[in-house]
Amino acid sequence: MLADLPCACASLRRATRAVTSAYALELRGTGLNPTQFTLLWALDRMGPSPQGALGELLAIDSATLTRTLAPLARRGWIRAERGADRRERRWQVTTTGLRRLVGATHAWKRTQRRLRELLGPDRLGRLLSDLTAVTGAAGTLSEE
Repeated sequence: MLADLPCACASLRRATRAVTSAYALELRGTGLNPTQFTLLWALDRMGPSPQGALGELLAIDSATLTRTLAPLARRGWIRAERGADRRERRWQVTTTGLRRLVGATHAWKRTQRRLRELLGPDRLGRLLSDLTAVTGAAGTLSEE
């Protein structure tokens, strides 16, 4: 049994490392890591999106997001087009990226299903809701 950590940051980071490792292990044969899967998934769900909207959804700062998107663009999995404003870049998943995402979705579903079995559907649902609330609260703290 794991000991409780008194710090929200340490507890969340520990949980994040453990969950990321579980997804990475399952995704290892797909050519995607959990971060790449999440970005492709988000862009597929959002449709062509400005980088700012993607960063806001995933709580990733612009510089980090730029560095994370670059390898996906180099591989041809995503592409950027100019938005209405010449400074705006709208990212979208390419056909190649969509094939990669679909191929990796089965591995993602296996991990998601296993977590739901281990935690129970109610606890997993509460966890996801609570994490959304934590993300919003922490975003407010960093704006102060």
